[in-house]
Amino acid sequence: MSLKPDPIQPVPEETARVARAAFRKGNPLLKLRDELGAIFADADFADLFPRLGQPGLPPWRLALVTLLQFRENLPDRQAAEAVRARIDWKYLLGLELADPGFDHSVLCEFRARLLAGSAEERLLHQLLDACQARGLLKARGRQRTDATHVLASIRVLNRLELLGETLRAALNEIAAVAPDWLRAAAPRAWYERYARRVEDGRLPRAAAEREAYARAVGEDGFALLDRLDRPETAAELRGLPTVAILRQVWARHFVREDGAAPGGGARLRAKEDPPPEAEPVESPYDTEARFRTRSGTSWVGYIVHTIRTQSTIRLRGPLAPQRRAVQRDNMPDLQAALVNNDALDHELQHRLLVGKRGLVQPAAHPFTERC
Repeated sequence: MSLKPDPIQPVPEETARVARAAFRKGNPLLKLRDELGAIFADADFADLFPRLGQPGLPPWRLALVTLLQFRENLPDRQAAEAVRARIDWKYLLGLELADPGFDHSVLCEFRARLLAGSAEERLLHQLLDACQARGLLKARGRQRTDATHVLASIRVLNRLELLGETLRAALNEIAAVAPDWLRAAAPRAWYERYARRVEDGRLPRAAAEREAYARAVGEDGFALLDRLDRPETAAELRGLPTVAILRQVWARHFVREDGAAPGGGARLRAKEDPPPEAEPVESPYDTEARFRTRSGTSWVGYIVHTIRTQSTIRLRGPLAPQRRAVQRDNMPDLQAALVNNDALDHELQHRLLVGKRGLVQPAAHPFTERC
């Protein structure tokens, strides 16, 4: 799909007449179009589309639908249906009442273009710029940052499960890329030990048996890595993502000792051993998830930050102890949310997106954690 920028036309007369008759007391989307206009323009997304090819849908409309979809928590199919059926959406998008809309798959393709072009923050930036240009967003008042937890979509693994499943994930990816190489490298015991997911089997309960199992898994992992590091092994196998995760997990959890080949000796890293340099991994299927404990709540996943800019004054007198606040003017409060991808660096609350752009420079910035 290519982009053929066209000037944004006003709302069709029939759409405007029906919308105002249907929403006599007003509607947020009608007010949004009247106050901020279309917010986006096709030129804002010109770098995401090729110059040649069949013309696609106007990206400024797709950007607005993406915002509405997030606001109302709608999947792609329901969002596309809202474009066809809802008058307030047609008014905001500047569509005729008889416009049939578009296929829901277009929304997924548009989001993919934003991600591929590293433009996922562009929608927020354009909205902030539009609000600032119209005086709806000023540098004043307070900016509050809250943090809460987001669970990763993974199964929480204990140490033995993590080790076994990490090695199993590496073997599965190698089997898909180079099955013949793996047949020559894997002994029969590996098929029995790693054919099924670790949690589907029964791990030993006695301490000595668990230690022996950990040593066997550690030696198997080192034997696989040694074979991968041989000069005759294709570099493609050494560069597989799960192989890199295997190296990271083994460097963190195992200490290699002198032992017979293959694999040599391996034992679990103890507390008295030097601390590992490798970053922690909670699951081979989501290496960015981290284990966290806050205010008595423990979870594996991420941290989400919410920022709210406020323009308020405190009521004095009898109402002051109740800490009630009222709007000082008609300026709307702005609330934004983003996921801190690096859950280890959770102290970045004072360097978040909105404050960094300087659009909302607060007089005060309290921080509250709700984890």
